[in-house]
Amino acid sequence: MAIEVGTQAPDFELKDNHGRTVKLSEFRGQKNVVLLFYPFAFTGVCTGELCALRDELPTFENDDTQLLAVSNDSIHTLRVFAEQEGLEYPLLSDFWPHGETSRAYGVFDEEKGCAVRGTFIIDKEGVVRWTVVNGLPDARDLNEYIKALGAL
Repeated sequence: MAIEVGTQAPDFELKDNHGRTVKLSEFRGQKNVVLLFYPFAFTGVCTGELCALRDELPTFENDDTQLLAVSNDSIHTLRVFAEQEGLEYPLLSDFWPHGETSRAYGVFDEEKGCAVRGTFIIDKEGVVRWTVVNGLPDARDLNEYIKALGAL
């Protein structure tokens, strides 16, 4: 079960596609965070979603907001994926311990071994203010993220 609106977002420390450590708590007091979990790099729906975010990046990565995308792929896979698709926002690896952060947010599919499509908008105080969770084959609506960010 995914964590609920109004709860404190679980902190995490993950490596990005460049090997840099990213901690959710580093954004506290500074930026709202759009935290997006997706199953795997290089798959059709995931690529479409992440490229749609790329095309609207100023909405999701600016002085007030940070986009963080998390999958269970290795940092090496994420580096190639980001280069191939021109993704300039952090792609975080929840590879090892496998799915630890996805589990903390309640979006890890134990049977498939990957995260489902969960999105969490976290305010500057670290509180989850909006969330949506879709199954593996179901793309999310980017406009819903934009509305939720506008409400903060």
